[in-house]
Amino acid sequence: MLEEKEKYINPFTDFGFKKLFGTEMNKDLLMDFLNELLHDEGKIVELNYMNPAQLGRSEVDRNAVFDIHCKTEKDEYFIVEMQKVKQDFFKDRSVFYASFPIQDQGLKGDWDYELKAVYTVGVLNFKFNESKSDKNYYHSEVKLMDTKKKTVFYDKLTFIYLEMPKFNKTLDELETRFDKWLYVLKNLHKLQELPQKLQERIFKKIFKVAEIAKLDPAEYAEYKHSQKRLRDLDSAIKTAERKGEKKGEKKGEAKGLAKGKAEGLAEGELKGKIDIAKKMRLKGKDIEEIADMTGLTIEEIKAL
Repeated sequence: MLEEKEKYINPFTDFGFKKLFGTEMNKDLLMDFLNELLHDEGKIVELNYMNPAQLGRSEVDRNAVFDIHCKTEKDEYFIVEMQKVKQDFFKDRSVFYASFPIQDQGLKGDWDYELKAVYTVGVLNFKFNESKSDKNYYHSEVKLMDTKKKTVFYDKLTFIYLEMPKFNKTLDELETRFDKWLYVLKNLHKLQELPQKLQERIFKKIFKVAEIAKLDPAEYAEYKHSQKRLRDLDSAIKTAERKGEKKGEKKGEAKGLAKGKAEGLAEGELKGKIDIAKKMRLKGKDIEEIADMTGLTIEEIKAL
């Protein structure tokens, strides 16, 4: 079976994402990923995981959403999450989660409301939209903006989204370390060995950590359960899409029949008017009178 041939865990399972990014033992992986994402190598020199129960509204959230305090020159906060499927209010969810590290900075007593920067990073296994103009635009960075001046109004709140289905670079097309990170996240579970182009310390560690054969029995059971949830979710989505397509086809057929019927009636009605106009002309009726009776134009009647 396909799942038995997989050598490395799937980062888009709750277990896989937590294994790579949500443990003290592997936090150097997350530090490296965030530094590459921010295009500022060495910016984050230390990070600490905050209270997971605060953000976790469910078991899934506690495995796939991390509240992190990063030691930088300015002491900044990050919400890092993996999201498998599109939600109706996903952007609302992002803003909601970002509010926690903001509120936690509130100080008792006299306080001037100065805040540390907060970043929300979403690794998404879906597309925000399907427009052709941004089909390859997979990296979004959003800040509060003055809509008239087209300038950043507030630079301490940033939302970064990576739409992974839009990232389609091959190994030969990888140019930066960040490209390599995205390639690994998207393709890790499909690979059988570490590619030559990824022979760097950080990627060697990822492949070592992600090896399924090295999971202990409890971890393996958790991974299989997490893998089943992902596959069930994918199956449910594909089923819904197929139902939607069939419904659309039937709706299209119904519209086609209605359109055909309407065109047929219109054509029959026009033929009837023409027959009447011809008979009236044979009887010597005035063209203007014929036009008034049939609704045909004078030009149409003259052409009969």
